Amino acid sequence: MTDQEIIQALIARDNRVTQDYLFEQCIPLFMSIIRRVFDYEVDYDEFVNELYLYLMENDAARLKQFEGRSSLFLWLKTTATHFFVKKRNQLIDNTSHEPLYEQSEAADDIKEPMAQSTSHLASLDIERLLAAMPNKRYVAVLRRLLLDEVEPEQVAHEMNITTDNLYNIKRRAMLQLMQVALRDIRQYEKR
Repeated sequence: MTDQEIIQALIARDNRVTQDYLFEQCIPLFMSIIRRVFDYEVDYDEFVNELYLYLMENDAARLKQFEGRSSLFLWLKTTATHFFVKKRNQLIDNTSHEPLYEQSEAADDIKEPMAQSTSHLASLDIERLLAAMPNKRYVAVLRRLLLDEVEPEQVAHEMNITTDNLYNIKRRAMLQLMQVALRDIRQYEKR
């Protein structure tokens, strides 16, 4: 599809194009904006939903401003960056300091050992699922990005690939991990 066709489909609220373009094709672009603009974790879907609402305000007035003087990707990068720089402190608003539940003193006494035990069990589950993944390159990417918490640029450099390619590998790795986990759940349910 051309940039103008994508714009027209977005304006027409075509769900397939919206899902494919904003939630799939723009992942590297939006992840790059998230890393540069926010100093806290932002949910990707929330980010895209906020941007979509912004673009669709006033009968998609902002999308209708796209004239094709640059690529849609570059226009979207500029538009999204400006929008989120202004909104960066409002995307996740947690002004409430109320606890979500009441704690008792007895709960405090057992919380620490339970947290350690749960954490250890979760680590064992993660290791088991990673070991079951057939693609070891995917395992290496997930291990470095999620478990070791290494910056994506550093991992891309270590692997001698671009950051965009790393995000594509991570997405495929997460899909494979999800398939392994679902297969594991099905096997557990059979027992």
